[in-house]
Amino acid sequence: MYKYLTVFLLAVLCACGPRSGKPASDAPARRDFPQVEVPSMYTDPQERTGYAAGHFWDRFTDTTKVYACDSVTVNGVPVELVESQMGLFTTLLGELPADAGAQAVIRLYDRAEAFERKFPDTNVFEELGRLTRHYLYDPNSPVRNEDLYFYFVDRLGRSDLIDNGYRMGYEWDARMCSLNRVGSPAADFSFTDIRGRVRTLYGVKAEYTVLIFGNPGCQACQEIMQDMESTPEVAALIASGRMQVVDVYIDQEIDDWRAHIPDYPATWINGYDHNYTIRTDLIYNVRGIPSIYLLDAEKTVLLKDATPERVLTALANL
Repeated sequence: MYKYLTVFLLAVLCACGPRSGKPASDAPARRDFPQVEVPSMYTDPQERTGYAAGHFWDRFTDTTKVYACDSVTVNGVPVELVESQMGLFTTLLGELPADAGAQAVIRLYDRAEAFERKFPDTNVFEELGRLTRHYLYDPNSPVRNEDLYFYFVDRLGRSDLIDNGYRMGYEWDARMCSLNRVGSPAADFSFTDIRGRVRTLYGVKAEYTVLIFGNPGCQACQEIMQDMESTPEVAALIASGRMQVVDVYIDQEIDDWRAHIPDYPATWINGYDHNYTIRTDLIYNVRGIPSIYLLDAEKTVLLKDATPERVLTALANL
């Protein structure tokens, strides 16, 4: 499915944009979004996707000319069009290996900052920062990715272009994004299961562990329970013992959690954070419920705060 999505996105990206050949001084105050042009030498779909994402914003942030910037326009492009292009960009990021995605985000930041230094009275830097946060960090975004957002917000937190008050907020976000990154060991913690036994995350032995911070009363949590139970590949992984699902309640209304114990699948390990360390010690950045992680046998993070769709797709491919 993702292969065909990539081909479609590249077809959109490589569609002919404005190529009037006019010098910059003759450019109109408003314009269409200047599409990236992938050189014909790139024939492999993955390479074309990588080039498109890496150079997605080059023409938009070209500092040879500045266009209109106001409440409805960002460097000559309508705000809503810039936002839709950010959606396209972040979708492309999801098709790339982690290092290529990181380099594309870093390049976006560097070009946005360079534009701000040359044209400090424009809204380009501000809007690109807002949209990057919205797509990559909002807990409701279907393409959220804290690991990629880290590369943007970490630079915001160290930039001399940012006021001290805002910079402290960006520093905090960068710190939160640095927790339990993909490829790093997940933080261990203890919890009490439904039988009253104290257990630890690392004490759960399986080839794969799906870690869920959830609340049985939320609709999204109920839906992921149903989806995982009804997906044959997931059910087979659990039945074979290759995978364990650990669902941990991290709030303080323990009586409410106990009342919903019958709602949990019997094959899951269910418990609550009796020390409240997840919330108070911030060992995980839980910004929305459910927050789902996929871990390997050594508890290395394979997916971090992933959408249910991403988790189910990954499990189906194991």
